[in-house]
Amino acid sequence: MECITSIKELQSHEGCGLVPTMGALHRGHCSLIEQMRTHTDDVVVSIFVNPAQFEDSGDLERYPRTLEKDLAAAEAAGATAVFAPEVQTIYPESGTWQPPLPDVATRPHLEDACRPGHFAGVCKVVARLFDLARPSLSIFGEKDWQQLAVLEAMVAGHGDRWPGLRILRAPTVREDGGLAMSSRNVLLGEEERERALGIVRAFQAALLVQAETRVERINDVETAMHEVLAEHELAIEYAVIRDETTLEPLGWRDESCSGPIWGDGMRLLIAARVGQIRLIDNHRADCSEIHPI
Repeated sequence: MECITSIKELQSHEGCGLVPTMGALHRGHCSLIEQMRTHTDDVVVSIFVNPAQFEDSGDLERYPRTLEKDLAAAEAAGATAVFAPEVQTIYPESGTWQPPLPDVATRPHLEDACRPGHFAGVCKVVARLFDLARPSLSIFGEKDWQQLAVLEAMVAGHGDRWPGLRILRAPTVREDGGLAMSSRNVLLGEEERERALGIVRAFQAALLVQAETRVERINDVETAMHEVLAEHELAIEYAVIRDETTLEPLGWRDESCSGPIWGDGMRLLIAARVGQIRLIDNHRADCSEIHPI
């Protein structure tokens, strides 16, 4: 495996499978690399902590940077190359293209409300990587559900810019207790980690409420999530149910419907803070999945 830093070196991998990351690689990232390796022999992992997607400078400074460990992890997972550029390589003084935001990026009470400008930064850096690497495939994890939807919409809306580019989805990888793998998890102390498990328990509570009462109001299920998160002393940014494709609010169930209010195409989404550490997660709204996440 090679570690490259220049645009010229990256362009020699045109047609590759690109795995964009911000480093601090964990088992979830490695699963992306492994999944990509089943589709192509040339897998390039980008490691770049993107300043454009951080509104909070403190959050940017706290983000873990572990390049040497990341190189070893990427190689073990099957990467062909790691692209680890400097900021000026990605964002030259001459400027870079800012893609227009897809509608799914600005749905109410989700990421855009909590982190204005975040998705503009995500789209900017991913578009730049696509322009430079010219990959045939790229992959993103389902843990960042709204981000995945935004990037899929961005690629679909600019097929002429990246002809033939296909986005792959990868399922969320979880720790033994059910907490979704995140680079920020390394910042959690023992007590904070226990509180963070409130996110997993909030999903379980929501599914139980739906299964046991067949409630007719979405608000009742969202309330169940809020209550569990509050019990774990998490600062809640959002805990909602949405259409998993459009991310539009669901509102009331049609009174003519019978049976459970959930089914295919609905998703529970949570963002909450444990102290200064922000965590996000999501789960399919399916009451048949009440077993431990």
